[in-house]
Amino acid sequence: MAQSRLEKIGTIFTRVQGLLRGGAMRSEDKPIWYDVYAAFPPKAEPRFDRPAPEIPVRNIFYAEDVVRAKLHKQNRPQETINLLDHRRTTQSQHFVKIYQDLKSQGALDEQRIYDTALDLLAEQRQQSRLDTAAAEENLPELDAEVKTQLVSDFKEAASNQQITSSTSPAPSKARKDTGVGINIDSLFKD
Repeated sequence: MAQSRLEKIGTIFTRVQGLLRGGAMRSEDKPIWYDVYAAFPPKAEPRFDRPAPEIPVRNIFYAEDVVRAKLHKQNRPQETINLLDHRRTTQSQHFVKIYQDLKSQGALDEQRIYDTALDLLAEQRQQSRLDTAAAEENLPELDAEVKTQLVSDFKEAASNQQITSSTSPAPSKARKDTGVGINIDSLFKD
């Protein structure tokens, strides 16, 4: 064998290099990263026994994160969120947008901006509920239109089928001979 496959001996680069030299791996099969690593080796070799650097992890907070956290702490979310739907914005996104718009005007302090944004969000929710209720009231009229359209479409299809069956009698006789027991011509008669 060209070299050991144990991860504690050498690096992945030295192991692939050994496989290439020993003929266990063809040069066409070498990984894409091999030539890049050979051309630009890292400053510190990535070995198993190398200690991890002690770099402190920075906290990354955006201004809207603090506002969103305050919103969710004081008000329990009342919506179901579909993570696959990118077109619809959530209530917290609406709230942050309202909050930022009010803050950009600069006339109020932080607490008043927060309270005003909550009130405006509640008004928007109420308005959307009213719009939904109004749309549901208009549905019966729409249903009547859809029903008449469906009835006319079925009548048209029935008349088209009767015309087709009267012009070509041979296929209808073949259907009757199959033994299914259903006469399609009689289904659409008035």
